Amino acid sequence: MGKTIAEKVLSSHSGSDCAAGDIVIASVDFAMSQDGTSTMMIRELQELGSEGPKTKRGMAIVIDHNSPCPSVEVAKIHKMIRDYARAKSLPIHDVGEGVCHQVVPESGKALPGDLVVGADSHTCTYGALNACSTGLGSADVAAAAFTGKLWFKVPETFLINVEGGFVPRVGAKDLALRVIGSLTADGATYKSIEFSGEAINSMTMDGRFTVANMSVEMGAKFCPFAFDKTTADWLTSRGISTGISVSSDFDCKYEKDFDFDASDLVPIVSKPHAVDNITDATDLRDVPIQQAFLGTCTNGRLSDLHAAAEILKGKHVKKGVRFIVAPASRTIYLEAMEKGIVSELLKAGASFVAPGCGPCVGTHAGIPSDGDNVISTANRNFKGRMGNNKDVGIYLASPETVAASALTGNITDPREV
Repeated sequence: MGKTIAEKVLSSHSGSDCAAGDIVIASVDFAMSQDGTSTMMIRELQELGSEGPKTKRGMAIVIDHNSPCPSVEVAKIHKMIRDYARAKSLPIHDVGEGVCHQVVPESGKALPGDLVVGADSHTCTYGALNACSTGLGSADVAAAAFTGKLWFKVPETFLINVEGGFVPRVGAKDLALRVIGSLTADGATYKSIEFSGEAINSMTMDGRFTVANMSVEMGAKFCPFAFDKTTADWLTSRGISTGISVSSDFDCKYEKDFDFDASDLVPIVSKPHAVDNITDATDLRDVPIQQAFLGTCTNGRLSDLHAAAEILKGKHVKKGVRFIVAPASRTIYLEAMEKGIVSELLKAGASFVAPGCGPCVGTHAGIPSDGDNVISTANRNFKGRMGNNKDVGIYLASPETVAASALTGNITDPREV
């Protein structure tokens, strides 16, 4: 019997011939934490007497969730993180460098065939690069850094086949929301998800990052994409090694398989207060919005900013709508400036904040007012997610739908503007 990508990665990293359901001790290639989770991880490592990470390519800390620092208390946390990183010679991505799930791939620390852990639930994003990556608690990441290894239960794998082609102004985020709505928020708990099919083969790396990022919203453990020319080109264009690619065997065993047709997709919106509470954008045209947010580890990449700029070019957001943009990294911000995307968005009425998580986590810039409706390219819309739990409605959508809605002041199907 052949093996899935998850079975192959955990076999190679544990030195065993493992299959779904087995428990293994596996070597970890890289570990990561961000400023919201590093405090506990650092304390654990200090108690263990760690002299430095034993993972293959070490670890890094990213200051992105409270960036720039919003308070004196958080400033103390940031100082502690910086002091520890300096003392242990750990790479630190500081204020303005970007979101952890963008700067880590850009740094070349997450490679094809890798096993990566991060103290952030959306670490599954690196699956777009043919890695098995997953988010863990701070203590588990500390254990991985201290020993270089961690135990895993080998997950069963779901295959999601997506044929056809995307119609204009419909893309990866709409697919991700449609799949989550179909499988439900806990429909893939502790599963490894493999995407395949014509639509996936033609999807850009930005789109793959989006889909992999959202996989945890249906409970997935891993979301490794197949390695192909798109993967190789993304890595080599940045001077990054292509790693050791892994593919599933033709006779591997999938626990379940699902079929979708990209050509049937329409712009999708996730309604408050659950990611799997989806509907077509056209069903919400009477819902007014007071804030629109473009960014995050889900949709703050260059193609996302470009898609929004294409819709807003020569136009202006509706009066009374606050349109906030947070590029996923400084590199993306600079590229968007060079291509004129930033100027188009600014002319349309956008307000840029530093590359990072921005309003997504609700710790500083962009907290909505009581009773506001927000349309966002983020990955979660739980009550209070953006820092205000007083009847704030967070609607999740694609960059195109967010831009169109900012333009009209109501949730809008981007094909209609």
